[in-house]
Amino acid sequence: MEHKHIYDKEGNQLCCTPQEGKIYNDAGAKKLLEDDKCCSTKNNKAEAHSEDDGHDHDHSTGEKNTFQMFLPAIVSLVILLIGIVLDNFFPQEWFQGWVRIVWYAVAYLPVGLPVLKEAYESIAKGDVFSEFFLMGIATVGAFAIGEYPEGVAVMLFYSVGEVFQTLAVSRAKNNIKALLDQRPDEVTILEGNQPKTIPAKQAKIGDIVQLKSGEKLALDGELVSESASFNTAALTGESKPDNKNKGESVLAGMINLQTIAQVKVTTAYEDSKLSKILELVQNATAQKAPTELFIRKFARIYTPIVVGLAVLICLLPYLFVENYVFRDWLYRALVFLVISCPCALVISIPLGYFGGIGAASKNGILFKGSNFLDIIANIKNVVMDKTGTMTEGVFKVQEVTLKSEFNKDEILKMLNALESKSTHPVATAIHQYVGEIDHSIQLENTEEIAGRGLKASINGKDLLVGNFKLMDKFNIKYDLDPTQIVYTIIAIAYDGKFAGYITIADSIKADAQLSIDKLKALGVKTTMLSGDKSTVVQFVADQLGITNAFGDLLPEDKVNKVKEIKSQNETVAFVGDGVNDAPVVALSDVGIAMGGLGSDATIETADVVIQDDKPSKIPMAINIGKQTRKIVWQNIFLAFAVKAIVLVLGAGGLATMWEAVFADVGVALLAILNAVRIQRMTF
Repeated sequence: MEHKHIYDKEGNQLCCTPQEGKIYNDAGAKKLLEDDKCCSTKNNKAEAHSEDDGHDHDHSTGEKNTFQMFLPAIVSLVILLIGIVLDNFFPQEWFQGWVRIVWYAVAYLPVGLPVLKEAYESIAKGDVFSEFFLMGIATVGAFAIGEYPEGVAVMLFYSVGEVFQTLAVSRAKNNIKALLDQRPDEVTILEGNQPKTIPAKQAKIGDIVQLKSGEKLALDGELVSESASFNTAALTGESKPDNKNKGESVLAGMINLQTIAQVKVTTAYEDSKLSKILELVQNATAQKAPTELFIRKFARIYTPIVVGLAVLICLLPYLFVENYVFRDWLYRALVFLVISCPCALVISIPLGYFGGIGAASKNGILFKGSNFLDIIANIKNVVMDKTGTMTEGVFKVQEVTLKSEFNKDEILKMLNALESKSTHPVATAIHQYVGEIDHSIQLENTEEIAGRGLKASINGKDLLVGNFKLMDKFNIKYDLDPTQIVYTIIAIAYDGKFAGYITIADSIKADAQLSIDKLKALGVKTTMLSGDKSTVVQFVADQLGITNAFGDLLPEDKVNKVKEIKSQNETVAFVGDGVNDAPVVALSDVGIAMGGLGSDATIETADVVIQDDKPSKIPMAINIGKQTRKIVWQNIFLAFAVKAIVLVLGAGGLATMWEAVFADVGVALLAILNAVRIQRMTF
């Protein structure tokens, strides 16, 4: 298969380097680089079969234990050490000439042959200046000038570095894979009260799923049993059991903890929240961070340049040095090549981003791309919705005030029937207050008016339910000042007359205050935007200490407010959960969706999804972004600083192959150890 490079519209190369592709393959993490189409070559072990052949062969570290991965290096090391002992400590007459050459060649083959093979295959695909090529010519060159132990040592340590890189990538991949393994393939449904196991994809909406203790739910549904307790860690990162009552929603990935529970399927397998979450995680690497794109492009340009410089180091002194010795200058050039290998950059940087995505996933935060880790680290403003984001989104009716000329029971029944057409939390509160819906009420011309409320015709008369903007729109006159009432007000009009209002209250989330305090500690400004009435929004903002708060906003008003902030050249993250938040989520630099209660439209539009709806995950996401960026740049500076110093020493003849090994493999290992730190951090 021809090796084709892929570029984005700015000319940044999107495909991985040969070494990066090989290491991700060996770690069983090829799917983390699915967007790198140019890596999908026939030599890639994870893709030796077509993905459409009906079976999946994952040639990953799962087929090799750690000892097997290190075995070639161990064999090579033992033979090398014996050779060094025979050379320097217990010299033997027989250990000379061709015997010595063959001995070190045997030490070289276990670690060198795979690298030379990779170099040959890369060249065959038109990619001459790969990391394998650099190591190949450097070590073969060392053999050519008689530096056999050093030639073996360079390849040995390079191979050991590759194994450590593979293990580190595998660890990062497993953090993400732990989430991907949460969805069962089969479910037990009840048919005529008899349990029957079927593939989860075949389950239909309305089927009753039976869950034994310890079983995972494969589809979203509604609890039919009176009560049940679930472990939601797969979705939220929260190990605390979540108790559900009959009629409450339960999501795919939740684990039943106690007695047998029954759940009615409400969403198709492929449309469940977990399916969407898995899709987000699997595609998270498709959008690269600018730093990662730059390093990939840089490595492609940098490697041929250093090969050219190595040739000049070897040959150019002939014109200027009086006592030119070809062997000495070739040795310096080979040292220069070993030092210049960009392994530390091309592996540790994407690994740092994967580690950030994995650490976030472990905490119930999903980033749709590594680029958003970079962007969120620079966020200066967090703009948030109120209902469902900073408050529970669970409303309760506080007071019903209707004019005496209207029949209270009749109005409430009509109101309940109309609100049954809405999924808004206010509708749920009214339904809980009024009770069963009277299906004898005939609704005609039902219409939802964005940002205002609902309208329908009953018995030829218009029923309006919503905020006072809805009343103003239809010229309904009312005799009260809504701004004097702190609670959320639902205004009601019937037959062109103002009938009264219902007050509804929501409670602030337990960790909302903590999230605002942490955002302020990070130097992030906070703003609350809501379609709810201004007095309610300001009341909640005052309690939480939010700097700016605006209420009575339509979806387009929220968009304009965010545009105002962005016009000041400041970065904005918007956090929301409702369908009407989707436009402003799309407009912001980083859109954050509350994934538990949030609408599918907002989740699909958002760049970051918080699975458990906890606002405290907002500063956590920013902190993960900052730590990821910090680690990536630490690795960049470490690699460049050490390489620059040793490159100068090598060109001047002051550094040997041993220093070169440290500058390449040593720095790569240090960078990798630094990159995996993020997976151990507590945020």
